[in-house]
Amino acid sequence: MAGKNFELEQVLIYRREMEKLRKQELAAAKYVLEKANQELEREKELVGLLGQEFKLCQKNLVCIDDVRMYSDFFSRKRNEIRQQKENIENLDQVMNEKRSGLMEASKDKKVLESLKEKKAAIFRQTMAAKEQSFLDEISIQKKVK
Repeated sequence: MAGKNFELEQVLIYRREMEKLRKQELAAAKYVLEKANQELEREKELVGLLGQEFKLCQKNLVCIDDVRMYSDFFSRKRNEIRQQKENIENLDQVMNEKRSGLMEASKDKKVLESLKEKKAAIFRQTMAAKEQSFLDEISIQKKVK
C-alpha cells in the first residue's frame, strides 16, 4: 500500500496511544491494589502476633490500665483493618473501571485496524486488476503487430 495512505491513520495512531495509556493506568491501579493488599496482610499479622503476646502476658498484667491499653490498641487495629478493607474494595472498583476502559480503547483500535486492513485488501485487488488489465493490453498489442 505504498501509493495510497489510510485516511484515518492519525485517528488510528491516537487510538493506539490511548490503548497504551489505558494499559499503563491499569498497571498502576493493579500496583496500588497489590500494595494495599500487602499492607492489610501486614496489619493482620501484627494483630495476630500481638494477640499471642497478649495471651502470654495476660497472667503478668496486674494493672487494669495495661489491659485497657491492649484493648484500645486492638480496637484501633480492628478499625484500621476495616478501613483498609474498604480502601481495597474501592481500589478494586477503580481497577475494574480501568480494565473496562482498556477493553473499550482496545476495541476502538481494533475497529480501525480492521478497516485499514480491508482498505489495504481492496487497494491490492484494485492494483492487481489494473496490472492485469495493463498486461492484457500489452499482450493484445504484441499480437496485433
